[in-house]
Formats: sequence, structure tokens, C-alpha cells
Amino acid sequence: MDPPTEPSLGFYDYDLLIIGGGSGGLAAAKEAAGLRKKVLILDLMAASPRGIRRGSSFNTDSIRKYLQQTSLLGKAIHDSHSYGWKFKEEVSHGWSDLVQAIQEQVKTSSLELKRELKSCGVFYLNGRGAIVAPHTVEVTETNGRKRCLTAETLLIATGDQPQYLGIPGDKEYCLTSGDLPSLRHPPGRMLVVGGSAEGLEWAGFLFALGMSVTIMLQHDLLPGFDCKMAQKIENHMIVGGVNFLYHCSLIKVKQTEDDVSGDSAAPTQQARRRVTMMYKDGQTKQEDFDTVLLAVGRTACTSDIGLECVGVQCSPDTGRILVDARDQTNVDYIYAIGSVQHGHPSTTGLSVHAGRLLARRLFAGESVLCDYTNIPSVVLTPLEYAACGLTEEKANLMFGENSIEVYHSFYWPLEWTLPARNKNSCYVKVICHIPDQERVVGLHIMGPNAGDVLQGFVTAMKCGLTKQQLDATVGIHPGTAQVLTSLNQTRRMTDALMLRGNC
Repeated sequence: MDPPTEPSLGFYDYDLLIIGGGSGGLAAAKEAAGLRKKVLILDLMAASPRGIRRGSSFNTDSIRKYLQQTSLLGKAIHDSHSYGWKFKEEVSHGWSDLVQAIQEQVKTSSLELKRELKSCGVFYLNGRGAIVAPHTVEVTETNGRKRCLTAETLLIATGDQPQYLGIPGDKEYCLTSGDLPSLRHPPGRMLVVGGSAEGLEWAGFLFALGMSVTIMLQHDLLPGFDCKMAQKIENHMIVGGVNFLYHCSLIKVKQTEDDVSGDSAAPTQQARRRVTMMYKDGQTKQEDFDTVLLAVGRTACTSDIGLECVGVQCSPDTGRILVDARDQTNVDYIYAIGSVQHGHPSTTGLSVHAGRLLARRLFAGESVLCDYTNIPSVVLTPLEYAACGLTEEKANLMFGENSIEVYHSFYWPLEWTLPARNKNSCYVKVICHIPDQERVVGLHIMGPNAGDVLQGFVTAMKCGLTKQQLDATVGIHPGTAQVLTSLNQTRRMTDALMLRGNC
């Protein structure tokens, strides 16, 4: 549906104009349109340096889930022999079939989303928006046509994008997580640079499909998450066969000289990449990989949308937009939502929730603010990890170690017992604030379906869940979530036993 060019709301063309197609912006648009407001979304997803269009966060999360399911099915096939299943043919995986299925589903989902927006009365334009004056946005359409549109309220929902290292060959010869789902050939032997959540997820996905994977840690493992949980995920991946490189950094990537297949868009074969890495002691080493994936963080998409033209303040460190508790910038008619915000957690579910609340505050007279505490998140690593609330490190820093009690336990899912799989891998811990009736301030789960297991406990934490209430909850048997209702081992007890054993 093309937006009208003539003003129809008096001084402004629109009540709400959203720059970017992030999940929070889409949610705000639908909510505002439902309140009979005139809304326009400007969404032009920039292509990666390799020319691949990046999808919305909805599509990104869907792709992550599809790939996790792919890897889980492979493990289920392996375990099925222990449950009596026999196969007449050898089972193998077809990368091109997977990519085609994912791309078709993403295309279908995108079309359904546009139809939904249209049915809600939201105007959608595939174009780039940049603020050029107060309440005024210059729109550049895909055909190059430019025009200016005005709106009473502007919302920035441009999100973020994968970051590059700024080294020779990184944009020419490396991939990011947004490129891999469109790769027309198997990635082969892969080097993952960085220990971010998306890096570990992709490493796990591809290793489960039988590919050789090496992870080069740049800084912290799973930054922002609980350190002890990150270490357990690392150990699980190492035991499974994923390689890790420590105390080194990537300094150059180039195409190997003996490759003649040319550019990476070749339909069946990609040229090998020769990477140069430097170790902590200054020594360098070269090694060849089929694919190099950069997972070194994400950068906010704020540099080319005209924020400086009207004085919107951004963090000098992150480039993300500074907002107050109402998601409002220092410019009173401009708001920001989602991962483009500075200092707030970023998940698709949170962005959708915040976007709806923002639209209701703007156009329905409501006053409910988005609560950015106790936000659940999930990492789809080979052993799924879900968390809500404080990490153990932050809890100790905030309240002091003597005020924190950590209850924890390993557990063995019943479905893993017949194939005798990974007895001491799954793990939970509950972090409690002792002076506040042992209120649960952090909950961490590592195991099958961890995200789904966590969801109900998130609601309980919002209601002030205590350890006593957790213990009084009847667990569902057989099931893995019941482990959280019977925790009696504490970190202090475990540490004391270890010290006694070393004496």
C-alpha cells in the first residue's frame, strides 16, 4: 500500500512515522493503527557487504529455531537406535534442501507480515528514511525517487547489524550470521571468530551437521551472560568435539592463491580462506578454512538516519540512542525502541512488548512503562541455555557475597537415559537474595527446551518468587522442570566439600 503524498492530518502527513522494520516498531505500528492512528513504516534493510539482504528480527529468530531443530533432529536420529528404531537407508543431511526450505519460509512469513500490516491499516514502504528537519523525514525509495514526509511522532526501530573487525579481507572474505542462511553450499571447515551468543549458536548448529568447527575467542565468552554458565557451555562443546583457540586474534583474511573458483557467490564451491592469526606473545600463524564467520558483536544502525540533524543524543561508546524510562529521546517527539536503545537488554519478545506499551502511552492515554528488569533470554547452543534476572557475578556485586545464596544441581533428562547421553551436562541454578526472604533474583537453566521451561518461572519472578515458594511448588513428573522445585545443594556446600576433598 503506497503512502499518500498529500497531508491529511492538518500539519502532518502521519501521526506516527517509524524508521526501520524492527520488531518493536512493527508492534507499535499495529497497536497505533488499531487505535485509528495513521502510521507509516519505512523499512529498507541494507544488504551485507556480500550483497545479501538482511531480514527482520522475527525472521532471524525463526532461522535460529529452524537450525536448532535441524541439529536436534540429527541427535534424535542417532539416539533412536537405543529406542528400537531401524533404518533401511543411510541417513545424510542436504544443506541445499535446508537453505531452500528456510528461504521459502522466510519469504512466506515476510509476505504474511506485509498483508497483516495492510489489513491493520499500516502504510508500509520499502524505502530508506533520514530525518532532515524537525518532524520531517526524507524518503528514498528503491528506484531512487526522493520525497519528504512529516509526522507528529517519529519512532526509531532500525535495530543493529553484525560488526566487522576492520582488518584486511574481513568484508571481502568473511561471513556474518546474516549471510549464512543464504549460503548455497555447505560452509565446510569453519572458523568462528568471537564467543558471542550467535557465534556459539552457529558453531553448534554446523558442528551438529557434521562440519569441522573452530572457535577463536576474542574477548569474553557469552558477554553479558553468567560466567559460570558460559564455562559449562564451553566445556560441553569441547567435549563434543568443537575446537577452541585462545589468546590469539585475527589480523588478516585472504583467498588462497591456489583457488580459481573466484567469488564467494559461486553456486557449488567457495574459495578457501587463508587466515593470519596473532598470538598473545606476538607470534603469527596461518591456517586455511572453507568459511570464516565473524561473531564479534553488533553495531547499532544509527549512523545514516539523520539523528544529528535534530540533535538526538547517542552514546559515544556504542552509537545507540539514549532514552528515558518512556523510551523517549532528548528530542520530545522522537522515540526509540529495541536494540537501537542504549543500556537496555535486547530480545525480540522485549521489543514487541515495549512497542505495544509505547503506542498505548502515545495514543491511548495509558501510563504503563516497560519494565526492563527480569527479561528472559535464550541461547540456542548445543545444550540450550535460558536465563532470567541477575547473573551470579552481578548478584554478588549488587548485594555482596554474604547476602547471596546459590542453589544448584546437575540433572539427567529421562529421555537421555536409554542412549546414555551426557549424564552430567544439564544444569540449573537459582540465585537468591537472603535478606529478602531468599527472593529469587536470578534463574539459569542449561538443558533441553530450557527456554520453554523458564517461561513460567519468569512470571513467578515478576511476582516476587522466593525459594520457599519454589520448594512448595509441586513438580511435574516425569519432566525436567521439576528439578527446580527440589534444589537443596548450595554453592557454599559444594565449595566446602571440594576444599575438604583437597585436604
